[in-house]
Amino acid sequence: MIKVVRGNPTPEELAAALAVVQARAAATAAAAAGGGPAAPEGWSDPSRIARSVRHRPGPRAWARSYWPV
Repeated sequence: MIKVVRGNPTPEELAAALAVVQARAAATAAAAAGGGPAAPEGWSDPSRIARSVRHRPGPRAWARSYWPV
């Protein structure tokens, strides 16, 4: 049961608030039934960048690899 404690919402405002509460409850129930969080999408997987990029040293990499103390 939902009770308005303060203010005087219009029917449209009350309907919008109830729609948000209902959507949140449905999402929580779906997550509980699914058994856990969804797997990340392929485009957001950081390992896909490592698979395609091969780092190779440049022509003067030997000179830039020394770090003076």
